[in-house]
Amino acid sequence: MSAPDEGIEKSALLLLTLGSDEASEVLKHLGPREVQKLGMAMASLTSQPRAKVEALIDELTAHYDKGAPIEPNEEQIRLMLTKALGDDRAAHIISRIMQGSDTAGIESLKWMDSATIADLIRNEHPQIIATILVHLEFDQAGEILKQFPDRLRNDVLLRIATLDGVQPVALQELNEALTRMLSGASSAKKAAMGGVRHAAEILNFIGAAAETAVLDNVREYDPDLAQKILDEMFVFENIMDIDDRGIQTLLREIQSDSLVIALKGAAPELREKIFKNMSQRASEMLREDLEAKGPVRLSEVEAEQKEILKTVRRLAEEGQLMLGGKGSDDAYV
Repeated sequence: MSAPDEGIEKSALLLLTLGSDEASEVLKHLGPREVQKLGMAMASLTSQPRAKVEALIDELTAHYDKGAPIEPNEEQIRLMLTKALGDDRAAHIISRIMQGSDTAGIESLKWMDSATIADLIRNEHPQIIATILVHLEFDQAGEILKQFPDRLRNDVLLRIATLDGVQPVALQELNEALTRMLSGASSAKKAAMGGVRHAAEILNFIGAAAETAVLDNVREYDPDLAQKILDEMFVFENIMDIDDRGIQTLLREIQSDSLVIALKGAAPELREKIFKNMSQRASEMLREDLEAKGPVRLSEVEAEQKEILKTVRRLAEEGQLMLGGKGSDDAYV
């Protein structure tokens, strides 16, 4: 996996400079993903020279000394997120942000481990479970689905794939299931959650065996829907569809140890594509490492492939590579 980006590293250094009391006040206002990223960045920081810390503080001070106070508005947020993430993913996140308190009850779930959440919601109606999962991050939702028996998992994924939005009454049911009160539900707008894309993103994180079982179930219900979900999915083998320039960009972001484990479960054609986009020396070293590497657990291979896919999606969203294959290019970029 790649090292923390410059922005996260600067933020981590700033928090360490503030001290535990002040930093804790900042962290209270962040979500679980941001806290996790900053925590990892802080843990990985080595001793920093005083001059670097002073330069960071000067940069921050200069930023706020430029003039008028910052007054963000909804349109500014939409433009910023769309430029950073692309239309589809930005719309997904904006929908969550603009709901405000309508999903306040589910925020606590984002701090819990997947097994605990699965135990908490497994006895709810599948439609309520589907409504909960579409409000979580794709990988977290996928981990929760893994905890369910096949029948429930198939039912829930099918409901996610056929969900065309979340009505206020569904949000009320959601918060009732979590024993929380919802404010303003009667005036809430329909949230653009769920659908084929959402189902496909979750399936990318539940593992090959469960993925096959779920898709087979959807195919029995609606073959066209199953194909639409497949078309939206991007799996490790689809890296074959990335052009050589994109592969080279990707390789600069991946640590060699991670690549060795991920390629243990890859097709020979994909391995060769990786080899040809490396220098001769690097290619020879990778071949030797693969040959020397003993048996690796499938779970380890899938975990490393998942991390590499996260990097692929990030680079695609940043416009540094294009995704081809079954889905359309602008499905992710």
